[in-house]
Formats: sequence, structure tokens, C-alpha cells
Amino acid sequence: MYEGLDLNATWFILVGVLLTGYAILDGFDLGVGALHLFVKGDKNRRIMINSIGPVWDGNEVWLVTGGGALFAGFPDVYATVFSSFYPAIMLILVGIIFRAVAIEFRSKNESAKWRQSWDIAFSVSSILIALLFGVALGNIIQGIPVNAEKEAYISFFSLVNPYAILVGVTTVALFMMHGAIYAVMKTEGELQVKVRSWVNNTIIFFVICYVTVTMATLIYIPHMIDVFKAHPEYFALAILNMLAVANIPREIHKGREFMAFLSSSFSIAALLGLFALGMFPNIVPSTIDTAYNLTAYAHSSSRKTLEVMITMALIGIPFVLAYTTSIYWVFRGKVKLDKMSY
Repeated sequence: MYEGLDLNATWFILVGVLLTGYAILDGFDLGVGALHLFVKGDKNRRIMINSIGPVWDGNEVWLVTGGGALFAGFPDVYATVFSSFYPAIMLILVGIIFRAVAIEFRSKNESAKWRQSWDIAFSVSSILIALLFGVALGNIIQGIPVNAEKEAYISFFSLVNPYAILVGVTTVALFMMHGAIYAVMKTEGELQVKVRSWVNNTIIFFVICYVTVTMATLIYIPHMIDVFKAHPEYFALAILNMLAVANIPREIHKGREFMAFLSSSFSIAALLGLFALGMFPNIVPSTIDTAYNLTAYAHSSSRKTLEVMITMALIGIPFVLAYTTSIYWVFRGKVKLDKMSY
């Protein structure tokens, strides 16, 4: 079955696609959360929360699916990463829990202090989640001390090194840009004017972070550009990424918010595509010895397992796509508050 198909490379790509889907979909609701405290007035804050209300938990299905695919397809990688990043993963889970509780609890009491407290929890946890995912990505790019036993011992304070923090801040900036565009799509009136004015500022913030992290990568992690030296045509993806970002203000100015949102989504996909090209076939580089790198070929499940996974993916992915599409279609349009709203 699937003879001639490079299943290891296929699953490297599919895991990447699932995590990219998560970054695009949960990215905008984390971005809305990061911007939440900039909105004044209880009604406006309710509109912001309700803009993501019907979809935020469904968006996280992509993270669970991506993690499951990593576990089944590359169990050594899953075990090493999750055990090495255990403190950071616990903090992410705390952030996810507090964020969910904030969304659900905020509207249960009319007290201004009560709602202000949950507003802070919602916004801080959104920023924390985005920052920590970026920090984890920054550490993967640099490599971690994986030994011959496929184990890596690394403290939490070692994880929060300057380069990883820089990638984390860039991730927050990217999601804030993505979230601001989504908020423009879902709001109207004075609130929309206010949110629209944030788009250019978030783009500038993201571009500054992006250029800085690119320069840091070229200087300190030169192996990430080896594949681009061998295949200069891959630079087209970096150029398309910048064109997509540059297209966002143009689409916003013309009132085509959905096209701006698509450009922002493409930018996220292109960034993760550049990351994947720089890494392949490594999934987790070792800073001890390159012989200990965890790769898509040496640390995958058996070919039979990968074949079964492909069959299951061909059956299951259409259902996930249909569910996601139907939810967004049902809750399309501007946010209208009613007694059932958060």
C-alpha cells in the first residue's frame, strides 16, 4: 500500500500542516485576547470575546490532532520534546485553562471588578500561550541537548534564552496582527474604527520583530539557511511572505477585510513553511552531536503504522474540514450581542 510514497516526508509535512492550521485558527483568537485590554467599555469587550466565542475551542482541535499525529508518527520526538519542555507545557496548559475559565466566567456576574479581573486573566493568558509556543519553537530551531539515549535534560530557565524569547515575542506580534484583522471583520461602528486603527501598528510591530529574528537566525543559527543555499528557488517563499504582509494594509484600506485575513493566514503558513524547509529532515536537532538529531527517517514509527495513519487521515481529515467550515459559515458576519452571549 502507498508504494513509492515517501511516508516519512509525507508525515513530516502533514504534522506541519496540522500545526499550521492550529497557528492560523487559534492564532487570531489568541491575538484578539492579546488586544482585549486595549478595548474600553464592557459592551465592546463583550463583542471582542463573542467574536471568538463560537470557534475558539474548536480551533484547539488542530493542536490536539497535530500532537496526536506527532505521537503516532514520531514517538521518539514526542517523548523527547514533551519531557524536555515539561515546565513550559504545564504553563501553557495553565494558560489554556485560565483563558477558557475567563471566557466562561466573565459574564456570570455584573460586578465591574469581577469582569475586570477576568478580562486581565483572558488577555494575560492569551499572551502567555502565544509567547510560550514561540519560545518552544525558538528552542527547537536552536536545538536542545539530546543525548544518545534520545533524552534531553534542560531547565526552564535554559529554555527562556534570548533567541527563544525573541521568537516568542515575534509570535505574539504575529498573532496580534492576525487578531486585529479578524476583529475588524467581526465588528462595526466606532469599535471597528478603533480596531482598524490597530492593524498598521501591529504590522509594524510584527515586521520589526520578523526582521530582527531573521538577522539573529542568520548570525547565530546558520544551518537554517543551508537548504536555501542549495535551493535558491526556496527564497520565493520568503518573498511571497513579505508580499502577503505588505498586501494587508492595501486590503484593509479598500475595505476587503477577508482578503486581508487571507493574506495574514498565508503569512503564518509561509513562516512555518520556511521553518520546516530549514529543519528537514531533522525534527529536533541535538546540540551535543548531530548524530543524535531526531529525524523524520530515523525516529519514526514503522512503515505499516505510517500507512495505517495515512488511511485514517484520508478518512478523518474531510470530517474535520467539514466541521470547521460549517462552524465558520454558521457564525459568519458581525457580532450581535443577545442574552445568550458571553
